Amino acid sequence: MFTRHTLTDKVAFALVAFFLGELGDGLNIFQGIYLVALGWNEGSVGIALSMMGFTALLTQTIAGDIIDKTTFDRRKFLAMAALMTAFSASAILFVQEGNVDHALMYVTKIIEGVSSSFIGPCVAALTLASFGPDSFDEVMASNILWGHVGSIVSAVLAGLTAWITYPNIRYCFLVIGFSALLAVVGVKLLPEGDVLMGRGLKGNSKKGAVHSGDDGDDYTNMEVQGTTSWSSTQGNIASPKCTSNSVAAEENAISSYWEIFSDRKTVVLCFTGFFFHFANANVLLVLGELMGGDNEDGTTKRSAIPLIAGAIVLAQFTMSGATLAGDRMTKGGWGRKPLFMAGLLTLPLRCFLIIFWKDAGEAWLLSTQILDGVGGGFFGLLHPYLVADITFGSGRFNVIMGLTASCFGLGGTLSNLLGQMVVEKYGHVASLTGSMFLSVIPIVLFALAMTETAGSRGKNAKSAVLVEAAGVSA
Repeated sequence: MFTRHTLTDKVAFALVAFFLGELGDGLNIFQGIYLVALGWNEGSVGIALSMMGFTALLTQTIAGDIIDKTTFDRRKFLAMAALMTAFSASAILFVQEGNVDHALMYVTKIIEGVSSSFIGPCVAALTLASFGPDSFDEVMASNILWGHVGSIVSAVLAGLTAWITYPNIRYCFLVIGFSALLAVVGVKLLPEGDVLMGRGLKGNSKKGAVHSGDDGDDYTNMEVQGTTSWSSTQGNIASPKCTSNSVAAEENAISSYWEIFSDRKTVVLCFTGFFFHFANANVLLVLGELMGGDNEDGTTKRSAIPLIAGAIVLAQFTMSGATLAGDRMTKGGWGRKPLFMAGLLTLPLRCFLIIFWKDAGEAWLLSTQILDGVGGGFFGLLHPYLVADITFGSGRFNVIMGLTASCFGLGGTLSNLLGQMVVEKYGHVASLTGSMFLSVIPIVLFALAMTETAGSRGKNAKSAVLVEAAGVSA
């Protein structure tokens, strides 16, 4: 049962997730369409969009490790990352007409890649730190749901702005900056939580929200020297005093990088996500190019951005439904594997239907985004669940969140880069056909190599023994 304090914290996380969702990748698609309208070729657009992905590839694992180890308030990391992401993404407003200003876009995309690498690990760490492993799934599902809602609102606002201000559609990117400012305000409402629990260890403390797990364990927040709270309203809840022995036991329970990186489930999740995003990321951009088109004078149609906004809204709306359904199904006893497989299976069907309906009209093409929503919804929901299942008790939760995100980002980056090169040389159908065949790889890999992880969270024997020993010696 949630307390009033915990419910308030859950609302604060939902609010932040909503505004962070408005910083989402959907606006990258708008940027691609806009740059083509300015005179960039598809290959240059692919390189620009891939710069963020390549940078995130190099930094996300490091970012996760930093968030694991830091004694600096993770909320401040999140606020700074949101602002930097917004400022760099808004730099497109200064790109001049013609195939120029490449350096500006490349540099700002690198900055955006670094800053955005901290957002996911920060949100996941703060959620785990504040609610513990037993309530993590429920609150993360709420965060993901409201992130999708934020993406919907962002796409609608961007589409309306582009329609109203046409042909000066660049003003739609102001949505990003405004959303970032609101996200920073919301971050101040978040609890800091238990610093050690935020990295996937069990903590004992006297500050913050408490959730009593089904197994009888009380996961509470540890007051760690050197950390501060932004909120003066956090209440103190009495609990056993944190001793140096218990802290030492937690630190000794941390698994080595090799132990967690070489875990079969980690490896399978990384490769599955890589191939899924390698096949998937470029599909929306190709779909936008098929639906948008140009006027006779070569300028972008007025309907282009609103159509892309519609595609994003439909996908994100479906993702919201898939997130709710997936949350209820996991609570009802469904395992992670069948739901994740259902998400993977939507991609080859989506690619086939876009190819089949490429000349059938915009409405038919737009409808394929329902499949994107189902696949993306299940994938996005189950990713943090799987990482928490694999890593809780190891002390490496955020570094694996970063590692898996890096692998996903590498796939997405290569998809945008190579996919747009294929479009430029061979056409849209060839690019989509390649994505369709590539999408079979993650399906086969996950089906044959991944074991079910539901119910395995917190079963790290090393951690349990050491923490128990610390309690006895204390």
